[in-house]
Amino acid sequence: MLVVVLLWAGCALPPGMEGPQGAVAGASAEMPPPGYGTLRQEQVSISISSGSLQILVTPLAESVIRVTAPDTYQRLSSLAVAHRGPATDGDDSLFLVSFFSDQADMRFVPEEVQIVSRGVRVRPGTITPITPTWGSRRLRQRETEMAVYAFAGAVDLEADLTLMYGLERSTEWSVILPRIHAERVRARARAGGRLRD
Repeated sequence: MLVVVLLWAGCALPPGMEGPQGAVAGASAEMPPPGYGTLRQEQVSISISSGSLQILVTPLAESVIRVTAPDTYQRLSSLAVAHRGPATDGDDSLFLVSFFSDQADMRFVPEEVQIVSRGVRVRPGTITPITPTWGSRRLRQRETEMAVYAFAGAVDLEADLTLMYGLERSTEWSVILPRIHAERVRARARAGGRLRD
């Protein structure tokens, strides 16, 4: 599922390489150095389905992507740096959003992707396409359309949140967040072991 996203090429990141600016406040003290995470992109992403339409939403916050494997971290952090600019506010939360379907000519509505964070519904303020045919709002069979979403106002990734697409809802973040917390601990231990060696 969403093979194009998960296999999107990236270069390995040497341990200790600095990540992008804009880490979530308060989370940076807990984060390990880059290069020590092992999680795959899908392990830190929220998935939701609407009929035969499949949507994968990946936070691009440093507090999340820091625990991913080095090649994944470099790819996602590069996206975050490239899309955090004049078009986005410094407090905006960036997410990589991917649409996929096994069916041909499947329509999708980009603006229907919304997040409920601490009881507040947050809508995308800016949607920047990555794939060239995003504007058609239609999926070819087994092809992925991707864009970077900037949600106006900060989304609290250290608390439960709900992903919405139309009438569909996903609370999968409540399962993903403990996984991220556990990987932070393991990655810090790996980094400490490397320094001791």
